[in-house]
Amino acid sequence: MAHKQILDFLWLVLCALTLGGAYLGEAAEPGLAVTLVIALTMAFKGRMVIDHFMELKTANRRIRGLMRAYFYVLPAAIVLTYLFGDRLARLTTL
Repeated sequence: MAHKQILDFLWLVLCALTLGGAYLGEAAEPGLAVTLVIALTMAFKGRMVIDHFMELKTANRRIRGLMRAYFYVLPAAIVLTYLFGDRLARLTTL
């Protein structure tokens, strides 16, 4: 598969995931499974954008690592907030 075809395919996948996420947000009942799907989708989409559309796959390792870490830390924070939201709220309340 040529590079342009890969980008076209990934763009379609990202669009489908975005539309699926929007539908999921409207139709699904909140729960751990939905939160995990959203977090994993977010991590996958971020990684694809960083590696293929921002072309950071060949960039400086530190820059690439920091960008990738963002899309692993943020989904983890979402899941932890879902799991421990009440405790986090108590810790941050004056």
